[in-house]
Amino acid sequence: MFSALGGSVTTFLAFVVALSVIVSVHEYGHYIVGRWSGIDAEVFSLGFGPVVFSWVDKRGTRWQLAALPFGGYVKFVGDANAASVGSDAAVAPARNTMEGAPLWARAATVSAGPIFNFVLSILIFAGIAMFNGSPREPLTVGELNNVPYEVGLLPGDEVLEIAGIKVPGPNDEETFDDLLRALPVQSNLDYLLRRDGQEMVINTAHPMPALVVQLAPQSAAYESGFRPGDVITHVNGKPILAFLQLQEAVLAAEGAPLPLTVWRDGEVMDFTLSAKRVDEPQPGGGFETNWRIGIVGGMLFRPGTETLPFGQAMNAGVNMTWSIISGSFSGLYHMASGAISSCNMSGPLGIAQVSGAMARQGLENFVYFIGILSTAVGLLNLFPIPVLDGGHLTFYAYEAVTRRKPSPRALKFLMTAGLTVILSLTVFALTNDLFCP
Repeated sequence: MFSALGGSVTTFLAFVVALSVIVSVHEYGHYIVGRWSGIDAEVFSLGFGPVVFSWVDKRGTRWQLAALPFGGYVKFVGDANAASVGSDAAVAPARNTMEGAPLWARAATVSAGPIFNFVLSILIFAGIAMFNGSPREPLTVGELNNVPYEVGLLPGDEVLEIAGIKVPGPNDEETFDDLLRALPVQSNLDYLLRRDGQEMVINTAHPMPALVVQLAPQSAAYESGFRPGDVITHVNGKPILAFLQLQEAVLAAEGAPLPLTVWRDGEVMDFTLSAKRVDEPQPGGGFETNWRIGIVGGMLFRPGTETLPFGQAMNAGVNMTWSIISGSFSGLYHMASGAISSCNMSGPLGIAQVSGAMARQGLENFVYFIGILSTAVGLLNLFPIPVLDGGHLTFYAYEAVTRRKPSPRALKFLMTAGLTVILSLTVFALTNDLFCP
């Protein structure tokens, strides 16, 4: 396993931490709503296999940590197994069991796991939004980034115009991107600033150099050893002054080896890498395939920020979570239709590699990834496949309509079929991890 993960203990630990957080929240949702609904839990386990540590609370629930930290479960009183399917009781099940509880209580308990995953994601994204704040308007210089240029800007400067073009508010991302594309690509541009209440003009570098602020996991740049803070100064031996020039060079190369010169904390280094084809979701729906090396660019400075109100932060969290859900459905549809590559589906090794890559880029990036993965886990569990929560909810819907539960024989067959589907998808995704470029 360590060989497949690139021999990195960090990758392994990051995967275990991410999975443990997400599973704990998911299973706690089942547990607490089940308790509120009058269903007693016998075991709450984080992990599978031999028990490493356990204790029994005053309600009689055994809380345990098991040796294999790749999941977890809640076993309710009377359950025949950890999947809460069937009952050990030879007589009519009691009210405090999953089998004997009213339909509403069972449905609420099963739904709670995915819902708690979505709530975790919303809180993570909202917390990050509040921590980072909202960029001030007008655009204000916050912390200066380390670049190989004489910048001349000072923290607190308000940037009013660049090269004679009025600077829009930084929260208007589309208009701000239009500004960056409209600016002349040259070594020095005139900036109209307001400093200490006085307007002045300074001459300095393009506001968006080829500065690396983040790396996409499993991308060409990440695999080649790039780091956040690197500044790409030359492509094919030709100097570049703006991130837009780097994008154009990558697209023009169409995956051919691309020699890059990089400035890193005063040291000049040479890299050669080949861009990968990436299927990118579009704001209006659908996907577009482009050549990418996996670099997120940044400005000469980090914009100054102000505190984001709680309501706006929560709204941002909800919007981000919904964006992941809708994007996932769109991705699955386009993979099924053949519009994009099935290699976009990752398995456990791919998820572990991304976990490690995000952890290496800082705590915020890692926590953000946990938010994304929590949404994905919640969504996956709602699929109407027996064994998953969505399968249980489908059985409950059948019971609500027909006024009777599926027969034990039918349940056994459907659960076996569902397990076969899950294992098949896991093998397919694992194959992608091992053999997709």
